[in-house]
Amino acid sequence: MEALQTLLPGHWMEPFWLGLQIVLILAAAFILQRFVARCLNRLGERYPLPPELLLPVRGTLRWLIMGSALLFVLERLGVSATVLWTALSGFVAVAAVAFFAMWSVLSNLLCAVLIFTVGPFRIGDVVELVDTLDKPGVKGRVIAINLLFTTLLEMPDAGGALVQVPNSQFFQKSVRRWRGTEISNQGHDASIPGD
Repeated sequence: MEALQTLLPGHWMEPFWLGLQIVLILAAAFILQRFVARCLNRLGERYPLPPELLLPVRGTLRWLIMGSALLFVLERLGVSATVLWTALSGFVAVAAVAFFAMWSVLSNLLCAVLIFTVGPFRIGDVVELVDTLDKPGVKGRVIAINLLFTTLLEMPDAGGALVQVPNSQFFQKSVRRWRGTEISNQGHDASIPGD
């Protein structure tokens, strides 16, 4: 110890010990993580446990060990655990509220991607969202598909209005579809089948 103090000036001793403690914490976490992974591997070899079970357990334990090591390092650097917990819980609360508020928008974006890739209908087709068998839903010709809405043109006898349907509705309700080519082949260019 005294030999180390002769090599380093007095004001360098505290940062040196702090750095050594941080390195030891990280090394201990790494060794513990490897030990737990090896134990889980042996457990999986000894007992017929499915890999689908062991993989998430191993990943969860790895994150738990490394997260704990990070908390210990931050404590050694002088960050209070109360402050960290308050910041983390505040961040999680804000993220949950934001995710909940954005859920309908994100749902419509995902459904738009599915509409573009799967192609349940295309521009020019006539679609009808079926609410129930005795109650007709929205029905019209698809004139535009964007990331949030699909725009339908109702036929003149139904009012001829433009109706914007959220894309998620096409995956939550039953949909009747008539291809645009089927309609023109039957000679019903200006009307919707069934009207």
